[in-house]
Amino acid sequence: MPNTSQLIVVTTADWKTPKGTLQRYEKVGNTWQKTGKPIAILLGRNGLGWGVGLHTIPKDTAIIKKEGDGKSPAGIFALGNAFGYEPVKVAYPYKTYKETDHCVDDVHSAYYNKIVDSTKTTADYTSFEHMKFPKDFYKYGIIVNHNHINEAGAKKGAGSCIFMHIKAIPTAGCTVMNEAQMKGLIAWLNPHANPLLVQGTVDVVRELLGQVR
Repeated sequence: MPNTSQLIVVTTADWKTPKGTLQRYEKVGNTWQKTGKPIAILLGRNGLGWGVGLHTIPKDTAIIKKEGDGKSPAGIFALGNAFGYEPVKVAYPYKTYKETDHCVDDVHSAYYNKIVDSTKTTADYTSFEHMKFPKDFYKYGIIVNHNHINEAGAKKGAGSCIFMHIKAIPTAGCTVMNEAQMKGLIAWLNPHANPLLVQGTVDVVRELLGQVR
């Protein structure tokens, strides 16, 4: 697991609730300190399921995230680039996406759980998400590296296209907040800090934090 000095910690009361709390932490010396106020966030409409990330999934659990289950992933995850509809000057890596940029959620595609430019790709998929569309949901966001998004080796059916972004209702599996909160989170991220997302129930997060260096 990479050394990190920034954590985004999301906790919920139980596995089924779509409601949670986000708290940022920074490492000062060898001590984790809270930074900023806690944020009330929303998750997948069906709560949480163990995702594919930097953690080890308990062998005895039946709560595993799957494609289309309406659950957000629990675990420890690296973050990919931030993104949005228009260029933004921030320290953290940021990409501007177009209507023709697709996040592929078709489990039969070679591009499963990858973001591709459809104008430069021979499409072998029938199901995908536009990375820019009339609603402001992806106006600002951050890729969560769940199930190796944009990397080789995504596990088919383990869940795809997981982001932190803007929305006011529960999602299909993302972690969401309002626009000001999302912009503030992106501005806070330090590319040299190897920021991680730690997400789960209060008890699960307590155990996961013991794995973070």
